[in-house]
Amino acid sequence: MRILHVLSANFFAGSVSYAVHLAEAHRAQGHEVVMLSDAAELPTGARCVQAPISNRRHAQRLRNILLIRRLLREHQIEVVHAHSRAASWVAYVALRGTDVPLVSTVHGRQHLHTSTSLFDIYGDKVIAICRNLGVHLREEVLMKPEKIVLLPNGVDFGQFAATAYRPPAPPVLALITRFNGGKGERAAALLEHVFPAVLAEFPDVQLQLIGGELEALPEPGKEALTTLQQQYGERVQAVGFSHDVPGQISASTLVIGAGRVAIEALGAGVPVLALGEASYAGIVDAATYEQAAASNFGDIAARVSPHAVDYPVLLEDLRAFLALPRPVGAELQGRVQADYDLSRVAAGVLRVYQSARMQKKVPGFLPVLMYHKIPTEPLQTKHRIFVTRDRFEQHLRFFRRQGFTGITFRDYLAFARGERPLAEFPRKPIILTFDDGYTDNYTNLLPLMQQYGYPGVIYLLGDFDVRYNAWDVDKDPTEPRSEIMSVEQKRAFVAAGWEIGAHTMSHADLTALPVEAAAREIRDSKHALEQGLGAEVVSFAYPFGLYNDTVRMLVAEAGFAFGLATDSGGMHLEDDRFRVFRVNMFPEETPSSLWKKTAPWYRRYYRYKRKR
Repeated sequence: MRILHVLSANFFAGSVSYAVHLAEAHRAQGHEVVMLSDAAELPTGARCVQAPISNRRHAQRLRNILLIRRLLREHQIEVVHAHSRAASWVAYVALRGTDVPLVSTVHGRQHLHTSTSLFDIYGDKVIAICRNLGVHLREEVLMKPEKIVLLPNGVDFGQFAATAYRPPAPPVLALITRFNGGKGERAAALLEHVFPAVLAEFPDVQLQLIGGELEALPEPGKEALTTLQQQYGERVQAVGFSHDVPGQISASTLVIGAGRVAIEALGAGVPVLALGEASYAGIVDAATYEQAAASNFGDIAARVSPHAVDYPVLLEDLRAFLALPRPVGAELQGRVQADYDLSRVAAGVLRVYQSARMQKKVPGFLPVLMYHKIPTEPLQTKHRIFVTRDRFEQHLRFFRRQGFTGITFRDYLAFARGERPLAEFPRKPIILTFDDGYTDNYTNLLPLMQQYGYPGVIYLLGDFDVRYNAWDVDKDPTEPRSEIMSVEQKRAFVAAGWEIGAHTMSHADLTALPVEAAAREIRDSKHALEQGLGAEVVSFAYPFGLYNDTVRMLVAEAGFAFGLATDSGGMHLEDDRFRVFRVNMFPEETPSSLWKKTAPWYRRYYRYKRKR
């Protein structure tokens, strides 16, 4: 993929570090990356282009817009990634009228004024780096929830020494932050109200101030720093900007900071006192980690709130830690490394790029139809999950007359990943899905689909010993027993080019199971089908259409690319790939109902009609 990052920071802020790390991770995978920023040089092998993106004067903004348009042409850019409101603004205007999507990462709270909500310049997808930021964007900025993707800052923990962390002697308190704006005010307060007592009470403790914009420290802070340096000499060091923050972190007993600094320190096993622009989160341990991470370790509030910090409480926490230092612990360190792993985050961002490209290419409703049994004669069943063979042939004739091209989720994914050119994506795609794997799918369905040239997606159970619809019959003996295909019959679908999807091991209601049992049903079904049928399994259908947030998360963690619902989900497939809206098909479908259920407006109509 060819990616253009647009940055407006004129100093090496956390957003710049984030963009640089993403660029290097994606370059290592073979993607082409261009960086457009205020800085002439950045620590990356990507091509760097300088422009005053942070300059908001109209004439300069116009020049920035024209420059972006030129870069799009020269590098055949496929996605633009902006990292500030100023960058999003010029990128949004530059991309108008093109088929190139815009992705914005929001690194902090946005100014709340009328234009913020009225003019959504953040593009097709928006990455929020922590949970509080997602709440802020939904509830205060009034951004569409389906646009927002929660993905944290990615960190390359390999930059830290492989050996276990050992606290230095004498102890070192490292305040690692930038010293302008709100963070500068926090630093000044610490210098005035906290560090004098700490340095007096703990005579072996050293204090280091590390970070950019030290000259912008508020005057009370400068005066307090001067006093401390005069009183304690080399025990108080104003290091300023450092090119080796990982080295500074590893040489500290306790890091005081927020955001990326806190993440890097915890991942390196160095204790953290989380203090940011928005709040004080305290010493981070297993009990406080979730809440601290939600605020990006003190930097971001979910809603407008006072920014007061109780410095006497902070001082007591600092005293308690220095009196009895507490290690981070292997479990918390491992969790932080997993949550913020750069390769995982970079892969997630790449999926956002792919999703944004597909939403730009296929902006409307992509009909995904759900069938089950295709019997020769009508069945006496209250569930009505069948369409007779003759009726189904009428469906296929209708699709062909209407010009629909059948694709699978595997096909869709190939277009999204760039494995197939988007120019070849069909004008009117349709995905035909079939649940459970009944024998009549082999005898009646497969020959018809081959005759009309339509591929399909069939969702099978991972347990090949299940040979009838026990989930219906065992609960209600009046329901007709329907046989499930043999392994050989299932392999015929693979040979015919169908996509095989997973439908759990036993057709269980995942929402009624303990989490670990649900995880096994999901994970084992993927493995069993791939091993037993020799087919890649990329999509999962929730049995009975039942799911919740935990189940969706388990499906994603099991390695699936899609989770298919029933009569619920997003307005667009890319609103949420793990809540894909499927249209239920019934025995009495007519040309009129088929036209309606495949119409571009059907999803909007259904939500209006059914309120879901």
